[in-house]
Amino acid sequence: MKKYLILFLTLMLSGCSVVRINTNSLDTIVDVVLSKNNTLYNKDGQGYKYYIPNGVTHIDTDDLSHTLYYKGEYLYLYVDIVSYYYKKDIKYKKNDYAYFSKKIDNSDKTGYVEVIKKDDLYYVNFYYNYARIEALVSRDNLSNTILNASYILSTIKYNKGLIKTMLDDEYLINKAGKYDLFKTNDKTEKFVLEKDKEGD
Repeated sequence: MKKYLILFLTLMLSGCSVVRINTNSLDTIVDVVLSKNNTLYNKDGQGYKYYIPNGVTHIDTDDLSHTLYYKGEYLYLYVDIVSYYYKKDIKYKKNDYAYFSKKIDNSDKTGYVEVIKKDDLYYVNFYYNYARIEALVSRDNLSNTILNASYILSTIKYNKGLIKTMLDDEYLINKAGKYDLFKTNDKTEKFVLEKDKEGD
């Protein structure tokens, strides 16, 4: 009953429509959250936006990867804009040796969830909607980690036009400046020549 109440309050405060989820079942959490059309977002990335549920804190961003924090444990979000742009298929075979393994095929979005138990910790590898969340969590945080990851991954919305621009060679050259490893630097060349003269 306590888990239902916490989930109810979380959904009410986050603005989502209320759905009663049995948080004891990882399978149910994934099915229920991913079956909804989640349109919320509160975080922008490079060519995409997504939603971070209440209780999850954004710690850092490095290009297309994000470090998130929930109840003393870290979640790592990686967004694969190249796979999204080229609609790369993900292949996954259910792992019978995993603590939990599920292939996801939800109309135009595919992926998988795999949880490996290692000692007293659980390694979560959740890939969906061309993005991945990885975490190493305690048993107490496992259900909520899967719940939060389901919301985050299902809410990622891509900006195809911006991503096309980002992947365009001309844009990357203009942004970073063309760099030639074999081009000599005039200042360096003069310095070397002057040093050679001093040595004569």
